[in-house]
Amino acid sequence: MTTADAGSWQADEEEPRGPVGKAFRLSAADSLSLGNAVCGFLAVCVLAYSAIQQLQVDGGRFTPEPSYFATAIVLLLIGATCDLFDGLVARRFRASAMGAELDNLADVISFGFAPAFMVVIWGGFTPQVPFTAVLAAAAAVLVAGVVRLARFACVKTKSGDFMGLPIPMGAMTVISIVLLFQPSVWSLAAVLGVAWLMVSRIEYPKPKGQLAAVVLGWIMVNVAFLTVWVAWPQGGDLPIKIGASMQIALVAAIPLRVLFYKREQRKEAARIRIGH
Repeated sequence: MTTADAGSWQADEEEPRGPVGKAFRLSAADSLSLGNAVCGFLAVCVLAYSAIQQLQVDGGRFTPEPSYFATAIVLLLIGATCDLFDGLVARRFRASAMGAELDNLADVISFGFAPAFMVVIWGGFTPQVPFTAVLAAAAAVLVAGVVRLARFACVKTKSGDFMGLPIPMGAMTVISIVLLFQPSVWSLAAVLGVAWLMVSRIEYPKPKGQLAAVVLGWIMVNVAFLTVWVAWPQGGDLPIKIGASMQIALVAAIPLRVLFYKREQRKEAARIRIGH
């Protein structure tokens, strides 16, 4: 290859692809995606601040403070609300050329890295489980989330539903486990189970119409419960425990329903073959 060829090749690679002017314009939906990313970043900062502050005060001992967890989770739920609305806004108004990429990058921060960091803060300072096991579970959440988002961008199901547990729902389920249970081998196994569901082939229904309204209502109710929990900790943990239990039950019930449905389909197909 000649020098001229090399120069031409480099110039071609450096040339921007697509309309540069449009790529730099942020739409209303992009602002929501960026808000989602900021909420995820602030959630991590809140958790890191709680650890740093307590380690400084208590001379190296750290016990996760529920109020900081609640604040971080409120931020993540606000991020989830932004994530829910950015697609609706993009369809209703103009979508920018980089909207899908911004959405995925924001989801990695809020629903991949932030829950993984929460798992480390929750289980990394207790003698009940090895620190390496906690890191492995947290890394599984992050890696599963990244793979889930990459696959979502490349693979479309025939039914239009989600293949694998959507990453916002996966993140909320990991958070529910953190809220309900103490660090143990079994709770870490549950976190790994959620990571597996995110990269599984189980189809989860896509929120549309009334289902989307129900999902949004569920998020708003949980934000209200968590806000009450932060403002009035003397009121007890019952509201958030109910919400976390409902989240885990929902995520566990959907794959069970899919398995029963497929088994019924196989039985029906077998009856048809025998009848013929």
